Amino acid sequence: MSTNYPVFNCKNGDDVIRAVKDYNVSFVQFWFVDILGNLKSFQVAPDELESAFEEGMGFDGSSILGFTRIEESDMIAIPDASSFQICSWRPLDRPVARMFCDIHTPDGNPYEGDPRYVLRRLIDKAAQKGYTYYVGPELEFFLFADPYNPKPLDSGGYFDAPPLDLGNEVRRDIIFALQKMGIAVEYSHHEVAPSQHEIDLRYNEALKMADIAMTYKVVVKEIARKHGVYASFMPKPIFGENGSGMHVHQSLFKNGKNAFFDANDPHHLSAEARHYIAGLLTHASEMTCITNQWVNSYKRLVPGYEAPVYIAWAQRNRSSLIRVPMYKPGKEAATRVELRNPDPACNPYLAFAAMLGAGLEGIEKGYEVPKAVEENIFAMEAEDLTAKGIDSLPGSLYEAAIALRDSALMKELLGEHVHQNLVGNKLIEWDDYRTHVSEFELKRYLPVL
Repeated sequence: MSTNYPVFNCKNGDDVIRAVKDYNVSFVQFWFVDILGNLKSFQVAPDELESAFEEGMGFDGSSILGFTRIEESDMIAIPDASSFQICSWRPLDRPVARMFCDIHTPDGNPYEGDPRYVLRRLIDKAAQKGYTYYVGPELEFFLFADPYNPKPLDSGGYFDAPPLDLGNEVRRDIIFALQKMGIAVEYSHHEVAPSQHEIDLRYNEALKMADIAMTYKVVVKEIARKHGVYASFMPKPIFGENGSGMHVHQSLFKNGKNAFFDANDPHHLSAEARHYIAGLLTHASEMTCITNQWVNSYKRLVPGYEAPVYIAWAQRNRSSLIRVPMYKPGKEAATRVELRNPDPACNPYLAFAAMLGAGLEGIEKGYEVPKAVEENIFAMEAEDLTAKGIDSLPGSLYEAAIALRDSALMKELLGEHVHQNLVGNKLIEWDDYRTHVSEFELKRYLPVL
């Protein structure tokens, strides 16, 4: 890691102001996201930071998707000092820094439409039960020549090395840029599809990890741009090839110990872990619109491309929705469950909140987990699926949006404001998609009908 880019551990506004002065920071970007996870920001001059920490920075929220109506548009951005870091893709001369913000209303209350607040509420609920929620997402992405043509830059496959892997240098520079911002990287590799890549981040507490996931996506795109290529987190940009997923490893800790581990269980899973898994499985369809929020997401969620569509769990079986990685002696802290259907184009704050909420519901109500399915589900006939009680995730954005709309639990977890706005937005997207006349239709029908 370069010593030129310091990693900060600011506790309060005074720490940030001191760091800004010591490193001659020119501007601080205030970051937040809309309900779809689109990053929004505005730049604050160093002289304004003291008042920003005391009073927040006002902005017009009427143009931010899912935020507020025009007649009540005033919003306040409250910077989170602990998230202060210098942007590693910018020059170190008069550097630019960033901080994530919590959004409040003018009366000082947290704004219910802020995705960061939605996740905070669920984390607080878990904390009241003694739990700390950890997540470790695996965000896959593609590298293309430009944003208009998904032509692969290489023909590499899973774990291929150069010269088949032509993204090695890009990944290396991405990792260096992440490390300069204090983001721990475990490893990286070429993924299954041509020009597809993965960089795995070390697990962290959920709110920090949601911030990290947003930062990761910015860093990946910025470093790719510096290399003259385009990075995309689109779930399924290439027909006939595997799409990009965001497998999410997750666990609950209590009193410093992994609450999911039980040495006496055949799967080394505690009762809490089993109830948590059952919660994820029970509410999987209801939260798919959150974890897979685009029309294109459902081009990835089809059998045959390593994307899980069947609501089941297992240890070794990667065709199941949930996988429990094998236990290694002495690695009790690593006991976790892996939800495999989310994609990297989701809003990580809402996705983590939905997962945690569904899991906690399973624990609170004592949901019973079904029997693990270790066979290849993709090879099963419809009769076998029915006999084993294995259902499928929604097959389209419309089905997912209706499942979300009708879910009392998701409405409770997201809050009425976010729930209503997200469902409305997705139904509009589906209507735009279903009324669009595609190139597929023109080529197939115009010459013969």
